[in-house]
Amino acid sequence: MDVGGDVGPGAGVSALGVGLARRKRRRWVRWGAGGVGGLLILVVGVGWGVYLKLDGNITADEAAEAELRRYEKDRPTSLVSGAQNILLIGSDSRSGDGNRKYGRDSGTERSDTTILLHLAAKRDSATAISLPRDLMVDVPSCRRPDGTRTGPRFAMFNSAFQTGGSACTIRTVEKLTDIRVDHHVVVDFHGFTKMVDAVDGVQICLKEPVNDKAAKLRLPAGRVTLNGEQALGYVRARKSLGDGSDTERMGRQQRFLGALVNKVQSNDVLLNPVKLYPLLDAATSSLTTDPGLASLRGLYQLVRGVRNIPTEHVRFLTVPRESYLYNADRDQLMEPEAEKLFERLRRDEPVEVAQGGGSSAEIRLGKGSREPGGADSPAPTFSGNTAAEHTCE
Repeated sequence: MDVGGDVGPGAGVSALGVGLARRKRRRWVRWGAGGVGGLLILVVGVGWGVYLKLDGNITADEAAEAELRRYEKDRPTSLVSGAQNILLIGSDSRSGDGNRKYGRDSGTERSDTTILLHLAAKRDSATAISLPRDLMVDVPSCRRPDGTRTGPRFAMFNSAFQTGGSACTIRTVEKLTDIRVDHHVVVDFHGFTKMVDAVDGVQICLKEPVNDKAAKLRLPAGRVTLNGEQALGYVRARKSLGDGSDTERMGRQQRFLGALVNKVQSNDVLLNPVKLYPLLDAATSSLTTDPGLASLRGLYQLVRGVRNIPTEHVRFLTVPRESYLYNADRDQLMEPEAEKLFERLRRDEPVEVAQGGGSSAEIRLGKGSREPGGADSPAPTFSGNTAAEHTCE
């Protein structure tokens, strides 16, 4: 019997096992493709889950948005397309996750720190201006949390946040400066500490050791890397550091923020997903922003525009002010220096800073700024520092 004569090469398994080998290869290809596809689905799923988590962390300040729309016709208009002004508000609220340990919750909160951040239209510089909480200002009529409204009044700046939250603070700043606030960010004590811990601490330099029971701060002299809790005590302490004035405290806050910016840029945090995720998680879970920023997309667009600004072009200063005429424990704007600063920000013109420079102690030429006659307009130098300046040098 001829058992093999009618069996062709494609009819079954050959003596050499070629058909079997082909089927095995096809199975491995199918399994391999399925595995890669499954891995891709897993990666995309994890990525999407992370995105949704971070995106959902941010709280949108819808109430402030509605209040600002109510007064839209009274608000300043932007003079330079592309330039942005962001109001950063540090709240002293003791309510919410992680904040009760900083004191008793009285049901009210004030703006412990307020900074107006100006981003140049070309995104080649950033100017952060501290607004003293004891500055005497005109506070407009604002909506209280219970729905009632206050009348216009002359009061301390930080009372605006206590009375009407971020919307009242924004309208007070706009009335004071005639600068349009495009976005705002509110961060509490717990959020601040989480962001500092997310970058593994920030290094500062102390000329003398610190032992402040009120701030729960005990530090040696010299170079010190502060964790989140230590950093909060450092930027809020008044009695044990400097002359105890709010002026010295704001300068310390500015130097610390400069060191924080330097740390983030020098460690390539913004370009490294492994380092960026903890920072984003800490930041987004602690922020309340206007709806325009209350998403990862909104925050990413903001960060993308500023991540390449050289640290020497990230400037910190305090608005020019002097003792209030009727109360030495309060401040008032120093004119015409303050208006000179506000005018340059409105027109997106350069501002210089120098340590110990005074309110307008030095005049320098500003690039790209022109007087009506065509001459270069001098850029006044204000007392301040840049993110490139190291606190230990």
